[in-house]
Amino acid sequence: MTAPDPRPLLRAALDQVGGLVADTPADALDRPTPCTDWDVRALLGHLVGVHRRVAHVGAGGHFADIDAVPEVAAGTHAAAIATARADIDRVWGLDGADDADDAVLDRVLTVPWGTMPGRFVGFGYVQELTVHAWDLAVATGRADGLDPALAEAVEENAHRVLPAEPRGGPIPFGPPVPAAPDADAYTRLAAWLGRDPAFAADGSLAGR
Repeated sequence: MTAPDPRPLLRAALDQVGGLVADTPADALDRPTPCTDWDVRALLGHLVGVHRRVAHVGAGGHFADIDAVPEVAAGTHAAAIATARADIDRVWGLDGADDADDAVLDRVLTVPWGTMPGRFVGFGYVQELTVHAWDLAVATGRADGLDPALAEAVEENAHRVLPAEPRGGPIPFGPPVPAAPDADAYTRLAAWLGRDPAFAADGSLAGR
């Protein structure tokens, strides 16, 4: 059975991240994030890198050609995201301008997690963008505005493609962290991907 077209979700995930990046306050760049090695500045740089990779690999390039955390001057992250988004829209056909762009779905592409058809790559990037949206939102106190449909759409797949073990080393995720039974989909997803759901915007762990 052919996997579904990931582009509606990819468009929504890109839109959400683009809005969060554009509205990130200038004084937030040095704040910690749930990604323990990155502050907000580094996370924004990584999101620029992710956008560039989505466009590059969709066009047949190798992911390693694009720096995962490029140096981006403060105040220019939103512009860099917008430039890369225009390339993504063109390569992946998100602008609807050319039905021939549907070929990207079955083109074999190479990404950090393997070599596979574009429809699986697209969904993988939906997952990455969705969890990083949570990272950025909680680091800057904006988690209430996240689209729950995105986390709900990728949560089951995250459990399937990233089992609880092994983690670490070549698999860049820590072990799953327990989440409350009544936790929302973003919290459950973040916890499964090794984030601490108790992270607070000041870098402390809420309630501890």
